[in-house]
Amino acid sequence: MKTIQRRGVGAGLAMLAAGCFGAGWPADGRAAETGAAEGNTVWLAELDLAQMSAGWGVPRADRSIQEKPLTLAGRRFERGVGTHAESELTVDLKGKGRSFRAVVGVDDEVGETRGTVVFRLLGDGKELWTSGVMKAGDPPKEARVDLAGVAFLRLEAGAAGDGIDFDHADWAEARFEMEPGAKPAAAIPPPPPREDPVLLTPPPPREPRINGPSVYGCRPGKPFLYRIPATGDRPMAFAVDGLPGSFHLDVETGILSGASPLEPGRYEVRLRAKNARGAAERPFAIVVGDTLALTPPMGWNDWYTFYDRPTDALMRQAADILVASGMADHGYQYVNIDDCWMNRPNAKDPALGGPARDAEGRINANGRFPDMKAMTDYIHAKGLKAGLYTSPGPLTCAGFYGSHQYEAQDARRFAEWGFDFLKHDWCSYGRVAKKTEGEGLEYYKKPYRLMGDLLKQQDRDIVFNLCQYGMGEVWTWGAEVGGHCWRTTGDLGLEKGKRLPGFYSIGFKNAKLWEHARPGAWNDPDYILIGFVGNAHNMSEPAKPTPLTPHEQYSYMTMWCLMAAPLFYSGDITRLDEFTLNVLCNAEVIEVDQDPLGKQARIVRKTDEELVLAKPMADGSLAVGLFNLAEEPRTIEAAWPDLAVKGHQRVRDLWRWKDLGVAEGAFRAEVPRHGVALVRLWPDKGE
Repeated sequence: MKTIQRRGVGAGLAMLAAGCFGAGWPADGRAAETGAAEGNTVWLAELDLAQMSAGWGVPRADRSIQEKPLTLAGRRFERGVGTHAESELTVDLKGKGRSFRAVVGVDDEVGETRGTVVFRLLGDGKELWTSGVMKAGDPPKEARVDLAGVAFLRLEAGAAGDGIDFDHADWAEARFEMEPGAKPAAAIPPPPPREDPVLLTPPPPREPRINGPSVYGCRPGKPFLYRIPATGDRPMAFAVDGLPGSFHLDVETGILSGASPLEPGRYEVRLRAKNARGAAERPFAIVVGDTLALTPPMGWNDWYTFYDRPTDALMRQAADILVASGMADHGYQYVNIDDCWMNRPNAKDPALGGPARDAEGRINANGRFPDMKAMTDYIHAKGLKAGLYTSPGPLTCAGFYGSHQYEAQDARRFAEWGFDFLKHDWCSYGRVAKKTEGEGLEYYKKPYRLMGDLLKQQDRDIVFNLCQYGMGEVWTWGAEVGGHCWRTTGDLGLEKGKRLPGFYSIGFKNAKLWEHARPGAWNDPDYILIGFVGNAHNMSEPAKPTPLTPHEQYSYMTMWCLMAAPLFYSGDITRLDEFTLNVLCNAEVIEVDQDPLGKQARIVRKTDEELVLAKPMADGSLAVGLFNLAEEPRTIEAAWPDLAVKGHQRVRDLWRWKDLGVAEGAFRAEVPRHGVALVRLWPDKGE
């Protein structure tokens, strides 16, 4: 196998200069069939494209992703494949490939100012050719690689790190030259090895343990609501020392309510919990000022399971389950409705077909939500918070009514209904707001600045989530326009046809942005999709068990916590099982995400086979994640110079709640396939 890889890499260096057509490519873009008689030409479009992933839509044979002629910089191509970043296809060459050729670029159908794609060809996991970043309107580039000795060729169309918006990627005139009689085949990735869903984390102790953040941000004089997250046997009695007079504590439920102080400042209190088995206490700071979401928000969102079918009853049920399952006791507090709560133009379902707005221009909820205020009151009565969704465009992504030109009425309406969180999704905004020459970043900022300013004027605190897929490097200006968290990439989904599940590629991109995260300003890599999850490509399908292995699910949660990401579960909350709750509800792992220092982990090392992330914590410790990206178990090491620590370090395994003793110089762990070791290091003061 090693000999094959070396031969493939060496042969793959033969290529034409990027950015120009090679000899034999006529001006009309059709390929000359020179040399075909010596071998066997097989077109990419003839393969099983069902095995090709796409970040949006379905890959098309001999057409663009929007089923139009393949067109690059004004040239039309008769043959090829149109797809959409992020896209990947692995091809089994049967060991009989000679060469691969294609002309690549961003399809003209997106216009000249949108879309960025990086094309790559990898032979047996090693890069043979890359296009570099290609933009809409750029001249197409020819990829040509020698396939001698290559067993598997992987075609990738990546999003160039700026989100997938309009990333329509064409593999024009793409074809393989094979040995006589040989045909390549789209490779179906082998199923992962069977893994038993071992519960890494023991049950919470029966005595009280207070969880969640140690700091909470709010604005002066606004309604205040916080449910103290605490595990342990119930009944439990709660108390708070030093509580300002404007607050009320329900001693049986631990729900703090009232109004935040009018005077800005930091109010230090002490939370207490007691049951028949013991007592616990913890410092807690209420910071009254301009900044909300001092730690990443946590909760549940309905989208990836219920799509266009959310209802009032479902959201109430979700609130009940957050409490009954123990998720609320670990800090999950938001119950968020995504798209499809509004009415929809030309709806066939009468429950969705009412008028968009009332006589005063206030948006109407559809018939599945008969009383929004009553619903949020129900959620608030449990000490939880409610979230909502809209778009700055006239329509949402699912085609329901958005907020365009009614932003002020909608912001007031959301506050009157009692919502505490708003997701603002770009969707159709680009259709009604065209970017002008020289406008720059203001084009991306404008709709979010407008809504952000309006939310600040309301009589309640509303956390603002910017959902625009990383356009214009939103992480550099999201806080400036009033955002508290922002999507950094395209939708996550559970892509097929990939060696690594989709959360890895999303996580790798988000991890690069570690310097931009801070309290009140969080990079958002999308939701946590484990347990039972729906199908984004066929939303009518019922939720199915995640295809992720148990170790992949632990890696997923670990990566999100190290990246200080918002933690929103979006699986079927009505079908939680013991294993899913074990992944979601480890108090020590969540503590990494909720650390008040507000630092995102930096990348210590990233290779094709392993990833090491390190996150500084407020108490001077360091949380370190060692991720195995390979197909076999491997020993992964994190050396002290790479982690910027010295001397003896106390080591604790956060998933297993085990102290591992004292290490010097480095920490090493045997990590299973696609698994993770998550440890926390403290300087050993006994050295």
